[in-house]
Amino acid sequence: MFEFIKGTVEFVGPEYIVIENNDIGYQIATPNPFVYSRKIETKVTVYTYHYVREDIMALYGFESREEKRLFTKLLNVSGIGPKGALAILASGEVQQVVNAIENEDEGFLIKFPGVGKKTARQMILDLKGKLQDIVPDYFPNLFNADTLPVHTQDGGEAFEEAVLALKALGYSDKEVKKISPELRKEQLTTDQYIKKALQRLLK
Repeated sequence: MFEFIKGTVEFVGPEYIVIENNDIGYQIATPNPFVYSRKIETKVTVYTYHYVREDIMALYGFESREEKRLFTKLLNVSGIGPKGALAILASGEVQQVVNAIENEDEGFLIKFPGVGKKTARQMILDLKGKLQDIVPDYFPNLFNADTLPVHTQDGGEAFEEAVLALKALGYSDKEVKKISPELRKEQLTTDQYIKKALQRLLK
């Protein structure tokens, strides 16, 4: 229904962002909402997927069409819903996920929240050999943080926001607490905390 929404980033939270376009605020769930923290009050394009079921209607958003394609393919796998698909994409490493599926690396896939051996096998069975349209032209949306306005925040606040975002993705208190001491040693933005946490959780 909506291919993309272009507008101003008005709000960033642990589970979603709000994009304002023509005086309408669109609530959009994204894999790592805090990626947009540096873009508050700037115009962005978010590639959207309109998810409709009997009990839910929601917008999911991505930085690239490739991420959106992988999200839609993951939704077709039995046992994976929108929340699980977002958690898989939150690592920001589309190539890594595709490689795991193509190489039948169940050990890597079961590290994602809600993905057990059965679901990992189903992902491989359903998607192996069917992801060529995602990888060839996939280039992560890299940017130099120095060229964008940085909204400074207290390190403790950034860490707490990151914890909320990780829990929203489905990671347990136990998993988050295990990596917290190491992360607390560094002074990072919320987005950086989330990326570092995901790197450790997926090791």
